[in-house]
Amino acid sequence: MAATMPQQDPPKADPRRWKALSLLALVQFIIFLDATIVNVALPSIQRDLGFSEATLTWVVNAYLITAGGLLLLGGRIADMVGRRKVFCIGAGLFAVASATAGLAQNSEVLLAGRSLQGVAEALSAPAAMSMVALLFTDPKERAKAFGIWGGLAGLGSAAGVLLSGVLTDLASWRWVFLVNIPLAVIPMLLMPKLADESRAPAQGRRRPDWLGAVLVTGGLIAILNAVLNAARHSWDSTAVLTPLLAGVVALALFVVVESRTAQPLVPLGFFANRVRATANVATVFVASSSAAVFFLIVLYTQNILGYSPLRSGLAWLPFCVAFMPGLFLSTKMIMKAGPRATLATGLAVSAVGVALFTRIGVDSSYLTDLLPAMVVTALGFGMTNPAMQNAALHEVSEADAGLGSGIVTTVLQMGSALGLTVFVSLALSHQRGQQATGVAEDLAVVRGYDHAFLIAAGALAVGAVAALLILRGVRPAAPQQVDPAAAGDDGAEQEHTDGLADADHRRRPVRQGTRD
Repeated sequence: MAATMPQQDPPKADPRRWKALSLLALVQFIIFLDATIVNVALPSIQRDLGFSEATLTWVVNAYLITAGGLLLLGGRIADMVGRRKVFCIGAGLFAVASATAGLAQNSEVLLAGRSLQGVAEALSAPAAMSMVALLFTDPKERAKAFGIWGGLAGLGSAAGVLLSGVLTDLASWRWVFLVNIPLAVIPMLLMPKLADESRAPAQGRRRPDWLGAVLVTGGLIAILNAVLNAARHSWDSTAVLTPLLAGVVALALFVVVESRTAQPLVPLGFFANRVRATANVATVFVASSSAAVFFLIVLYTQNILGYSPLRSGLAWLPFCVAFMPGLFLSTKMIMKAGPRATLATGLAVSAVGVALFTRIGVDSSYLTDLLPAMVVTALGFGMTNPAMQNAALHEVSEADAGLGSGIVTTVLQMGSALGLTVFVSLALSHQRGQQATGVAEDLAVVRGYDHAFLIAAGALAVGAVAALLILRGVRPAAPQQVDPAAAGDDGAEQEHTDGLADADHRRRPVRQGTRD
């Protein structure tokens, strides 16, 4: 009679994982907080440091573009050097950068501090996100963890506007940066006690692609600068064509380099998974529209309605409150209805909310015009954020956890910078056209904002339709058992599911009649 091999129990989950999540999510919160916390303070920063109307967007974009351009490189460094180590380095650097921006005495130092904050995010954000993906291997737990993660990221964006008004009015705009210092230092000091070091298996590591990072960052900066210049110059002017062509050439060279190098920054096959690809496309729509909403509505409430910074910040309190039900609903929908229904519903609700902002006028009422739009938009964004975060790491292996995290955060930051640049340019261009016909300045400004919001709402609606079409057949996840014998203990690459079922027939056949 043949002897039977004793069945091994699956590896136990790290008992410290929820405490580690709280610290990782705190850094994620302040990263997204810092992307919007300057918005209400922008008029005060402009007066104190002498920014022009056109260059004011760079107070936001210097952070977004630097982070977005280097996040993929940061993800690779985290995979190679160690995720916990890189996370702690990034958190410490974020504290230093925040102090630099908060103590700046001129515009150049402020922009340098903001850029350094972007570098810090490029190190800490993908490392943190990949640590979450590897700490939570059970599909249900991972869905919950990313619900918290994505929720705090979105809430950080909304809370940034609220906190910005409070700090600017009661203290100084400098505190919108200085407040980050303790929030970054605490996770840096405590994380080594709550999470083990992890890195990609030796055979799965890739060296950082420095040339690719330079090309993609420089190309995106040049293109965004060209789009911003188009608000003040014609499209055939040197101020627009020169950076535009330089950016296009740099991105084209980036694609060539990535297709030929043995260790690319972005392996083109990474996007073959349609769940991940769709999540990243949806991220562009949400990030671009949310950046435009935060930026333009803050300028509208202060410059058109005459709100103080404090009142302008407090006006976003209902947005923060309405965001929470969307988070809870999203987490439940992911497990029960799958990514298709969750993403499509969230994007559709967001589109309706942003469309409601087109009702604003020179003398609009907060209760009847702004509040309904804020509540509906917040609900939609709350539903969409966790679903995007979860889907973006669908079927990411241990070797590529940092890469997957870097890609989704890159898309988020670059989508925000792109949306801010494009929609502000559209608003300014429409405003100039209105003023050329004799429309009063304030009315022309508001009509420019309405024009930008209408296009943003259309982009979100397109995203909702795309999610319905592309994710057809993708179902909610079922808990999966890991075979310890197959997994092995030699550090070989292991694949972790992220709470979404794959329709790929290599894993399991799709039953007829069970489409989402």
